[in-house]
Amino acid sequence: MAKAKTRGRKKKPSKRKPARKKTARTSQVLKIIAGLGILIFLVVTAGVLVHYLLQRSQPLLADKGQTGPKTEPPFEIYPEEDLPPTQPHKEPPPPAHDRLPKVAIIIDDLGNDRRLARKFIRLDSNLTISILPLSPYTKHIARDARENGLEIMLHQPMEPNEYPKVNPGPGVLLTAMSPDAIIDQLNANLDAIPEIKGINNHMGSKMTTNSPQMRQIFSVLKTKGLYFVDSRTTRDSMCKMSASLLQVPFAERDVFIDHRHNSDFIRRQLKELVRIAKKQGFAIGIAHPHTSTYEVLLETLPEIKKRVELVPVSQIVKIVS
Repeated sequence: MAKAKTRGRKKKPSKRKPARKKTARTSQVLKIIAGLGILIFLVVTAGVLVHYLLQRSQPLLADKGQTGPKTEPPFEIYPEEDLPPTQPHKEPPPPAHDRLPKVAIIIDDLGNDRRLARKFIRLDSNLTISILPLSPYTKHIARDARENGLEIMLHQPMEPNEYPKVNPGPGVLLTAMSPDAIIDQLNANLDAIPEIKGINNHMGSKMTTNSPQMRQIFSVLKTKGLYFVDSRTTRDSMCKMSASLLQVPFAERDVFIDHRHNSDFIRRQLKELVRIAKKQGFAIGIAHPHTSTYEVLLETLPEIKKRVELVPVSQIVKIVS
């Protein structure tokens, strides 16, 4: 009978069911946490992408110690035909017995290849070194040039007609910028390269035709005692007029030396540079950091120096009336 009573008793309710409910709640919490984690990841990723796109679309201001991105901007965009000066130079050629005509050769677009820049610097030929403001080796190349006694310029990126398809690189001055933005960016670029004597434009076929904005640029150069060399990337340039108005020392490029990477062509352009110098008493040529250019200069400069006096640009620029 005892056994029968035992069999007839009701079993106590199991205590495992609450444990299952607790496990379900834990699973739901983990799912919520995982969902929040994914959401945070997506928000952060979107923020990084937006920041990157904004950085690409706006010019960069120089920070202390900043040497610039490691992306290499394109070389100069050359006009379809070689442009003559805005008007013939009025200075007569010097007498043959007095002195040799003066020639300044600017090597610009420097900043991305320190090794090749050092080769030009060590040519011992009084070249003028023009450096892009926010490139990987801007400060290194400027220091190398100073140590070798060479004159230094800022190679200021300016907006070309082809922008934004063609981007002149960090530190560019754009026609859409406000006057304050132009002045701030230019001052930042000037501060990036200490001890410069002047500037010339990198590209700029659109910016240099905008007279009000060029006057803003020349107002900064005036206060800092710097000269300007017009690279002449367009025949519509207003640089000479603006320089005259603000009485900034000024000159124009006479010859692009190496816009074709051909040794024979570079030799012919150097001969043309000497011919112009003999005709008007002085001339300015612009070359770029190409190996072919370096090799031709290494070969021809000893002979060129017998026919002209190689000088820094500061000895050719003058106040334009």
